[in-house]
Amino acid sequence: MGTTIRGGRRRGRVAAALGLMGELLITLGLVLALFVGYSLWWTDVVAARAAGLEGDKLRQTWSAPAAPSPGVEAPVPEYQAGDGVGFLHVPAFEKDDRTTLIRMGTSTDVLNEGVAGVYEEPYRSAMPWDAEGNFTMAAHRDGHGAKFHDLDRLSEGDPVVVETRDSWYVYRVAGTLQQTSKYNVGVVAPVPEGSPFTGPGRYLTLTTCTPVYTSRYRMAVWATLVRVDPVDDHRTPPPELR
Repeated sequence: MGTTIRGGRRRGRVAAALGLMGELLITLGLVLALFVGYSLWWTDVVAARAAGLEGDKLRQTWSAPAAPSPGVEAPVPEYQAGDGVGFLHVPAFEKDDRTTLIRMGTSTDVLNEGVAGVYEEPYRSAMPWDAEGNFTMAAHRDGHGAKFHDLDRLSEGDPVVVETRDSWYVYRVAGTLQQTSKYNVGVVAPVPEGSPFTGPGRYLTLTTCTPVYTSRYRMAVWATLVRVDPVDDHRTPPPELR
């Protein structure tokens, strides 16, 4: 009789322990689900709001008249980390991601605001208006705006347009690299390594993490400048964006 009672108590304690463990696992699962929701949804909301405000501010500065002295060319702007440069337009992306604010820098603080950041190291990026060089940018692929989530959609011949205060820079994709080491800095070199380019030119490089939801590797898309259209009074976009 005593043995039976003791055995029942042991089974009861085991059942209670298993029940407690089950509850803890359920709680842990809920916490993880909330964290994933925060990372992949709420950070997108916050980043989109921040990028929208910064984009509006940049366009407001563009609307202010620039009046250089007669016969004197306007100085080429010098940008510091965090400064707004323009907008990146990628028709191949999903509708909400087709236009992205471009800011200087690729620090976490910059990229987490839902923008495309311009590389300042290990190679300082050329700018679109430079006579030659590689205009290089990075953006998140998931969370914090995920502006390059669809980067793998780009293929040879697709248009990519950079909008600045005075010009539309129209590029065409010339090559892609689906996966490489995150330490492969050659993909953003002035003449990017592994690209179809063999000498100096006016190039564009877009990079992001891959596979989706990881930061294990990097993906790169290379494009070459094909045309520069001046901005008119109505800011009419080039045919590639209509």
